[in-house]
Amino acid sequence: MFFIHMLLLLTVIFVGIRHGGVAFGLLGGLGVSILAFAFGIAPGTPPINVMLIILAVVAASATLEATGGLKLLVRYAEKLLRKHPSQIVFLGPLCTYSLTVLVGTGHSVYPLLPVIYDVAYKKGIRPERPLAIATVASQMGITASPIAAAAAVVIATSMENNLDISLVDVLLVTIPSTLIGVLVAAAWSLKRGKDLDKDPEFQARLQDEEFRNSLLDSEVESNDSNHNESTAKKGLSIFLLGILSVIALAMFSDQLLPEGVKMSVAIQFMMLSVGAVILLATKIDPKKIVHSNVFIAGMTAVIIIFGIAWLSDTIIGHHKSYLIESVSDIVHAHPWSFAIAMFTASVFLKSQAATLTIMLPLGFSLGIPAPVLIGVLPACYAYFFFPFYPSDLAAISFDRTGTTHIGKYIVNHSFIMPGFIGVVTATVVGYFISIMIN
Repeated sequence: MFFIHMLLLLTVIFVGIRHGGVAFGLLGGLGVSILAFAFGIAPGTPPINVMLIILAVVAASATLEATGGLKLLVRYAEKLLRKHPSQIVFLGPLCTYSLTVLVGTGHSVYPLLPVIYDVAYKKGIRPERPLAIATVASQMGITASPIAAAAAVVIATSMENNLDISLVDVLLVTIPSTLIGVLVAAAWSLKRGKDLDKDPEFQARLQDEEFRNSLLDSEVESNDSNHNESTAKKGLSIFLLGILSVIALAMFSDQLLPEGVKMSVAIQFMMLSVGAVILLATKIDPKKIVHSNVFIAGMTAVIIIFGIAWLSDTIIGHHKSYLIESVSDIVHAHPWSFAIAMFTASVFLKSQAATLTIMLPLGFSLGIPAPVLIGVLPACYAYFFFPFYPSDLAAISFDRTGTTHIGKYIVNHSFIMPGFIGVVTATVVGYFISIMIN
């Protein structure tokens, strides 16, 4: 019956890939219904704490976007990139990585992609070099962000399993490991592909006048007159102070948290408070918050996690003893192998939070040491494997030279090598850092 139920889960995932977005969550709920009515299995527990933290963080981040603070961050990054164009292969991914770490979502990458392309092309640098690693770096920054959904899953899941894993414990591993992974992948990207003046495919396309004209029309303007800069600066300042407050609370939770208040709950009311202070200080229209890109992406993530994680929890919970008996020997002998399982799950789930929501409880059930689980957290990002994630497709569309591409065999695309290099490096580094400090 385990394999029949796993076939149901895989079917939900593959159909979800076809439809995309919230389809994962809706189909996950359908899967739970099938298990309950057709197989008589009691539904598991949906990840309520995880979803509440994500909702709170998304509300604060969306409020920041409504003030124009997110666009202000992008403008600062653009100034840096245009000031040092020759370093675009390193500075591009570092900017997208930093944006994700600060605002908790990789969707902040989109306004920067045309800037990275523009700077690279005008400097004569093959745009594929910075663009591919920039999109990968934007997703790698999720596990290094104190307010991303991935961190919320780790904190909430560890508390549900009565383990003392703090936000600081996680960040001490994920920040240096993912940053090193990004830098190594960027270094590899420096010489990837041929320079534009030596690329026969690009030179052939240059013979087309329409193609030449499209390349010339590449000036990017990221300033947005719809936002008052003072409002944006005020919103951004409050938001950054709010993040620092959450980190400080995590570092000194014993002294600062009221008795009986868990850190997972504190993150919820703290991030809602950050959004409230921004709203009151800037007097923005609340309607702008719910129509922001961050809010829409965040609500989509919550529904995905709700359905697919509920389905997987139901299956894993029902077959828990069988799973432990089947794989415990392998996992105990080679605990690092759990990273491979998590990587494989992420290829199909296309959500780090959903991957962790499914895999971490299983890891705890198998008795994998907490330092190992923290160390291999970067392996929860593998959806670069198939080049259909929105940020990857955006990078392809913004690269007018055509160097950022999907190959004939689908998997031979521009993102696969930077993704593998970055994630494998980050996972190995994270594993050893976590083992050493814990």
